[in-house]
Amino acid sequence: MDGAGEAQARAPQDRLAEMLAEDMAQVNALIRERMASRHAPRIPEVTAHLVEAGGKRLRPMLTLAAARMLGYAGQDHVKLAATVEFIHTATLLHDDVVDESQRRRGRPTANLLWDNKSSVLVGDYLFSRSFQLMVETGNLRVLDILANASATIAEGEVLQLTASQDLRTDEAVYLQVIRGKTAALFSAATEVGGVIAGAPEDQVRALFDYGDALGIAFQIVDDILDYGGQDAVIGKNTGDDFRERKLTLPVIKAVAKADAEEREFWVRVIEKGDQQDGDLARALSILSRHDAIAASRAEALAWSGRAKQAIFNLREHPLRAVLSELADFVVERVL
Repeated sequence: MDGAGEAQARAPQDRLAEMLAEDMAQVNALIRERMASRHAPRIPEVTAHLVEAGGKRLRPMLTLAAARMLGYAGQDHVKLAATVEFIHTATLLHDDVVDESQRRRGRPTANLLWDNKSSVLVGDYLFSRSFQLMVETGNLRVLDILANASATIAEGEVLQLTASQDLRTDEAVYLQVIRGKTAALFSAATEVGGVIAGAPEDQVRALFDYGDALGIAFQIVDDILDYGGQDAVIGKNTGDDFRERKLTLPVIKAVAKADAEEREFWVRVIEKGDQQDGDLARALSILSRHDAIAASRAEALAWSGRAKQAIFNLREHPLRAVLSELADFVVERVL
């Protein structure tokens, strides 16, 4: 295979990492520096467990790519990328406590290895660190964007608490949940890259729209994979969303087409939490009967298309091409 063919064969996020290697090295060094604590050694212990767990660093790479793609030559994008990663890591620590999760990225969760108190408090510490970093850029608009994203993420998680086990939850509410808990940080990551680059407003908006659509597609695919993905791919156990009684898009679509017997099943396993051996297999059978996975996949593809369209008119740049391919790759995981 020639060099061009090899480049094409590599996953887009791996090519992003290569193209942004110098910037990412600075981001990683800054993350290690700022997650340190002189007085509480548990903070770097817990943080390192998650930060060094082999995550793709996709969100900070989006910030770096957006800034570089629009010609930024300064250093504040490194601080913003580290900010985005700290916000993301803090939300993961909190999420694992809320969900009582035991695996994250294929490893035991921090709350399992230490305890819930440590996970919550270290998450709070990382949120504080993230605000220190964004303030250092001296740009009030990026502070506004990232502060709003942090609030929106929390709002989405709280909405999920009340909506995820209520069979009245429809696709509009589901979209509101995932736009909050997942897409908000994607869109903030890309938007601040444009803002710090001093890009025109239409280009900043295009980057926001790209991140928003990419994040929605990403979360829909994650929710699909929970009903048939490989554990090694999704970093958790297949069926965790079902066991945690999360009303995700495939189930919402199946509930909408349910007959009386099927609805009674969903009430028992989701609303009442009375799950028995064989229930996951029955759920998968119902999803298949109503083509709920295929319909969810079609929606993920539509959002991927919106992401690509959002940046179509931005200046030609190798990073723009890879970001477009990334939108395809996110959905290819379930094709």
